[in-house]
Amino acid sequence: MPKPSVPGQPILASVPNETDPVCGMMVDPRKAAGKAVHGGKTYHFCSSRCAERFDKEPEKFLDAPTAVGMEHPSSSSRGHGRHAPHSAAPDSAASKTARYTCPMHLQIVQMGPGHCPICGMALEPMDIFAEVEADSEYDSMRLSFWVSAALSLPLLLLSMLGESLDLHLAPNVLNGIELLLATPVVLWGGWPFFKRFWASLVNRSPNMFTLIGLGTGAAYLNSLAATLFPQMFPASFRDMHGAVPVYFEAAAVITTLVLLGQVLELRARQQTSGAIRALLNLAPQLAHLLAADGTEKDVALDQLTPGDRLRVRPGERVPVDGAVREGASAVDESMVTGEPMAVEKTTDDKVTGGTLNTSGSFIMEAERVGNETMLAQIVKLVSEAQRSRAPMQRLADKVSAYFVPAVIIAAILAFAAWASFGPEPRMAHGLVAAVAVLIIACPCALGLATPMSIMVAVGRGAHTGVLVRNAEALEALAKVDTLVIDKTGTLTEGKPRVLAVSVFEGGGFTKEGLLWLAGSVESASEHPLARAIVAAAKEKGIQLSDVSEFRASPGGGVEGRVLGDKVLVGTSNFLQERGVNATTGAKLPEMGFGLDGMPAISYVLVAVNEKLAGVFALADSMKESTPEAIRALRNEGLRIVILTGDRKDAAKVIADKLRIGEVVGEVLPQEKAERVQKLKAEGRIVAMAGDGINDAPALAAADVGIAMGTGTDVAIENAGITLVKGDLRGIVRARKLSRATIRNIKQNLFFAFLYNAIGIPIAAGALYPVFGLLLSPMLASAAMSFSSVSVIANALRLRKVSL
Repeated sequence: MPKPSVPGQPILASVPNETDPVCGMMVDPRKAAGKAVHGGKTYHFCSSRCAERFDKEPEKFLDAPTAVGMEHPSSSSRGHGRHAPHSAAPDSAASKTARYTCPMHLQIVQMGPGHCPICGMALEPMDIFAEVEADSEYDSMRLSFWVSAALSLPLLLLSMLGESLDLHLAPNVLNGIELLLATPVVLWGGWPFFKRFWASLVNRSPNMFTLIGLGTGAAYLNSLAATLFPQMFPASFRDMHGAVPVYFEAAAVITTLVLLGQVLELRARQQTSGAIRALLNLAPQLAHLLAADGTEKDVALDQLTPGDRLRVRPGERVPVDGAVREGASAVDESMVTGEPMAVEKTTDDKVTGGTLNTSGSFIMEAERVGNETMLAQIVKLVSEAQRSRAPMQRLADKVSAYFVPAVIIAAILAFAAWASFGPEPRMAHGLVAAVAVLIIACPCALGLATPMSIMVAVGRGAHTGVLVRNAEALEALAKVDTLVIDKTGTLTEGKPRVLAVSVFEGGGFTKEGLLWLAGSVESASEHPLARAIVAAAKEKGIQLSDVSEFRASPGGGVEGRVLGDKVLVGTSNFLQERGVNATTGAKLPEMGFGLDGMPAISYVLVAVNEKLAGVFALADSMKESTPEAIRALRNEGLRIVILTGDRKDAAKVIADKLRIGEVVGEVLPQEKAERVQKLKAEGRIVAMAGDGINDAPALAAADVGIAMGTGTDVAIENAGITLVKGDLRGIVRARKLSRATIRNIKQNLFFAFLYNAIGIPIAAGALYPVFGLLLSPMLASAAMSFSSVSVIANALRLRKVSL
């Protein structure tokens, strides 16, 4: 992923894409709909149709450079109907060309905009830029709409008012004028839809554009034939005056309304990328770099390296992640935490790129730059999550697979019924009913119901410090009834301090010597307890030595050699497993009180050359937000379990303060995962919250893994949801977001199904026997277009949900 902190740079996920040999589309192998091995090489396909065609004639496709009937636009040709072939090289001037994918078929990936060969929907960018780029697809559709509307309006008036205006025009002349007005609308304005219609036939993937192409094509071709060759039509097609009705106005107005729907849809869908773009815009373009001689110059963020000293003035945003070295200020961290109150920052306090410096000036040292910053990681997670698919989408997928063929059959039956039993002109009425059924039943609303809600919800969560990795986790969180929580770094700050050092008699070590040995070995570890021991040694001014043969055992301890001495640092079980008698003389001493009035809650034993040498007593303070978060979670009816690798009595100190009854201590990482699996076997829906490497197996095993953003990368990678600030109150916000999203998706799906359940019978003529009403194809087109827009508008309401 490039450094997204520089506005204008795209977010690129490192996905090794391959080319579908049948259609030429770029496919993510991990999400491919099918694969086949031929000649010792594995090929991946965007759809099962492509895989089937390849299996039948592999040589045909391997010999062909590109497939026919697919749209593969280059970056230089984005207008509809003007796409270059896939083999064309991208325009070198268009350096910001991004990858695009289909929100319903994530295996479809290509450079530049285009349309999905499976469903025909406009592809969405995978790579978002900080500034809003001109959208050629939107601009082209908008131009087509306005030109088509200008031609369709007089055509509609001429058709409706032609007789009353008494223009004294022969029927064939009037039809000729309508033909001249309708042809540019249908063939030019509607050309993108006919291209997608043809692609759906070539790829045997019927979709909404199959229905639009059939409907408008039938209306236009029937009218064209009636105008040029009226003598070929039988009496059943003629009205009471003997004329053959034409439907130029229906074909043109339908095309115009579909164009309007596409314009409104593209415009609304642009707003779903607003969350990522807003995050990108949080980073400044320049940083004030301080040179060794004290001079200051402005440099682009992509020129920064760890260790650079930067000045941050009042009112400016922090450029990258780092630590304050001089000065003090209050920093607004709401973009990370969702909390509006500014946080005081002094020497050695951490600051995050993108946060706002509200008052004083300070000098910071850069620690994480480019794609390593928290902001870059947030943007990456949000971008990936917005493209993920929720399990609820499976219902829509199953319905869509059978929907278009069923609609075509319904249109044929409607035509047959009118042609057999309808009033004169029977065939004309049958054509109107068939076209109306095809147009009104376009499944666009059904396809958009879930993806749009997910995209908006993920962006909303990012602004409150809740990062959703995938839609499945977001959907599952609302159903969770059991929350398993790690202790260190999750309930507590994860920043323990050494309270006391004790050496055992006969060990031959002083406290300083023990600190030197233990600190030297622990300096190679990232565990919070290890960092505490290293910090204690440095506070004493002890110079640490290099360690060799270092090895860490998650949940147990570390070992290594320091100047030839073999040093073990860890739990009693860890030492026992390595042949050290950790019971003789190892009665843990009373070594004072810990933080917040709690006794020391963690003990770390040290053995040198397989002989017990001493023990460290450490304590960790509870996070200020933890009691409030636990109360809120308990009020939601969640069963809460503490699962920690620390001693049970140490964990119980925390549990008693939080009134949590279930505590399991001294568990190894694999045992944590087993405990989670056991709860799931009991029928529980389990969420696991943790922050360390030792929590990763349990996070992966849970129905929903929740990682603290302040924890390790391994934990975050195995979690479905990340709380940026490591505040458990974020779980409450995430559950609210989850429930709101599921509710929104259900509303969208209900509306989409209801719309089709009511619309198709009406279009077929169900109201005619009672009310004498036959739905006009133009009204069917308007209803279809606005159904899609209404689904998107409903999804956009999630931006306002209170968390």
